[in-house]
Amino acid sequence: MQVLDQILSQSAYSHEIDVPLADIDIADWLFTLPEAEYRRCCEPDHIAAGITTTDDGRRMSINVEMVGTGLVVQHYVADEATASYCRMNSISDVFTANGRTQVNVLWELIAEDAGNGRTRYTNRVTARPTDAFMSFIAQHGMSFEAAAEARQAAGSDHNRRETPLFAESIARRARTRRAQDTAR
Repeated sequence: MQVLDQILSQSAYSHEIDVPLADIDIADWLFTLPEAEYRRCCEPDHIAAGITTTDDGRRMSINVEMVGTGLVVQHYVADEATASYCRMNSISDVFTANGRTQVNVLWELIAEDAGNGRTRYTNRVTARPTDAFMSFIAQHGMSFEAAAEARQAAGSDHNRRETPLFAESIARRARTRRAQDTAR
């Protein structure tokens, strides 16, 4: 269960790409992203990625990555997935030196018109504690403030590094689709 009123970490970074918004399709990129391309978007932190569905048929992206010193397995379910906005929600498993816990991660992928045929991509990540996380830090004598400070530093650094690489990958996908459409 998620603890709704507390934020463990939150960061948002943007990067402009030289592709018009009309050519961008974030949902298409996300749900066709080859694993090797995912890994290139934040080496060596990104380890593996795959696409599946929930039991009720909702699209899902599974990502395995290192965030700071924690190995995180994210089970992102699409709450919303459009060409210019994806809202992905995950109860993520976090493996640390002290054991396993869970956090709730909201990943928002946003494309906006930046003018002059350019698009601004924003990668926003918000992590909230779960009941399991609160029990975990209590068992290990850690305060929420200390845990949040560590997660903020690690999560922000990771997001800062992956955002421009995600944006450029989205741009490459858009250019490829445009070239394919032109060739038809």
